Amino acid sequence: MNPKRLIRSAAAGVAVLLAAGALTACGPAANGTGTADGGKALDWKLTTKTAAAGGDIDGFTFANYSEPYSLDYAYAFDYSDNQVLSNVCESLLRLNPDFTLTPSLAEKFEHPTPVTWVYTIRDGVTFHDGTPLTADDVVASLSRHLDPAVGSSWYSVYQNVASIVKTGDRQVTVTMNTPDSQFNLSMGGSAGVVESAATLKEKGQDYGNSTGLVNCTGPFSLTSWKSGESITLTRYDGYWDKDLRAKAGEVKFVFMGDSTARVNALKSGDVDGSWQIPIEAVPQLRASGKGDALFAPSTAVGDLVISDLKGPLGDKRVRKALLLAMDRKGMLQAAARGVGEVTDVLTTKSVWGDASDAARTAAFDDITSYQQNVAEAKKLVEEAGATGKTLTYVTAPIGSDFAVISQATAAAAQAIGLKLKIKSVSPAAYTALFSDPSAREGVDLFYTSWYLSSPDALEMYSVLRTGEFSNYGGWSNPEYDRIANEAIATDDPAARSELTAELQQITNEELPWLPLFEGPIPLFLGKRITGLQPSMAFLYYPWAATIGKR
Repeated sequence: MNPKRLIRSAAAGVAVLLAAGALTACGPAANGTGTADGGKALDWKLTTKTAAAGGDIDGFTFANYSEPYSLDYAYAFDYSDNQVLSNVCESLLRLNPDFTLTPSLAEKFEHPTPVTWVYTIRDGVTFHDGTPLTADDVVASLSRHLDPAVGSSWYSVYQNVASIVKTGDRQVTVTMNTPDSQFNLSMGGSAGVVESAATLKEKGQDYGNSTGLVNCTGPFSLTSWKSGESITLTRYDGYWDKDLRAKAGEVKFVFMGDSTARVNALKSGDVDGSWQIPIEAVPQLRASGKGDALFAPSTAVGDLVISDLKGPLGDKRVRKALLLAMDRKGMLQAAARGVGEVTDVLTTKSVWGDASDAARTAAFDDITSYQQNVAEAKKLVEEAGATGKTLTYVTAPIGSDFAVISQATAAAAQAIGLKLKIKSVSPAAYTALFSDPSAREGVDLFYTSWYLSSPDALEMYSVLRTGEFSNYGGWSNPEYDRIANEAIATDDPAARSELTAELQQITNEELPWLPLFEGPIPLFLGKRITGLQPSMAFLYYPWAATIGKR
């Protein structure tokens, strides 16, 4: 299953389902009284760095919860795709584990006019076939996102692009139709990946699949893809960045869709590690003595997406009532064993790195806190004339958290005089909610865990403008749109953050989506290996290159 790929077909945000077996997101350590099933809440803390590698290692294995849909960067939009691709292909900029952006294949970028971005391409870089990186490769790679025949999952990043042209031997200029600060911020992810123009032409329809493979510039080359089984990466000795030379000669990703089998492989030591381990497996993995269960910082927030504003949830009072009625702390305990924290906003602090102090205060302190208050919630429903109205909630058998959240939402609705009809569909049908408007017909709300791919909270709020593809309920607020458009056109990070904080305040009041909680990404690192910098940036940063012998 690829629960994320279809979501970005024309979307401007990043919505995902964490199909690894449990809910995850980002927050400080939490200790709870126990989960709904009687299990104790987990003791946990964020880990941003593990011990440095003691030396090189011949190889290691990582379990991937799903076989990648594609390793074509234009479609790499799922955890299973990007955790592999991030070690093989590189972007113009590099999104680091601390969520800063630094030069990568572009040794520098300039912004000479409000609508132009000029990239100087690094000299001395070669693709895995030994051919040199050129400005022509950059133009060919980025231009694919503008080609309707390609149908890039990252088209939204390019929606304001007028042209991409070579303007020097090692220079590429991107001209926008309108000022767009978000374009450059996205060049650290898959939207900024560079591939050999010759390879793209040669492989054609086979590019990025198990027979065509890819030919990029990263610390590892993609040398084998056994469909249904595994992918093997081999250290590229001609890699340009000596600070990120791979310490492992080989990395093998094995596809293990069955979470029980994956956990057993980690417990036995047959597999060295895995991102997104089922959170309910953390105690047994810790007890196995085979490695460490860790928690990496994330940018994801678990939300209920309001997908029909023509029904009862079109009244803000009903949306507010439903959120007030929820026992979100109890939901977090039952869904994630208390790992994470309840939130009233749609972003994590990790994507406010360049924000001003005033913006941070406005975004996280000067907001409404929706503490559970069933009596107040019931009153709001009565005032809205919605008592007895029915809501349709769509879910899928993806993870234990999906069942917990759907049942808890139903209980909250019932407690305040609403009826909630839970409709369970296949994972594929659930994924269609994010890409196919017809799939959302008759659906009032559904759950998502939504993460960001750039170090700027505005990425989240740009998708809630009127008419945006990912504005699934068709919410519209003219003042919000005005502020969002002004923010997108604002280059100064501090000034932009203050506008973005206004957007966070508006969504906190209007509740086009209902925020639930945030928490970290659980992972396992076996006792043979170390050197990892755990972070959500593993989707775009060459994390496997840092891993070596413990």
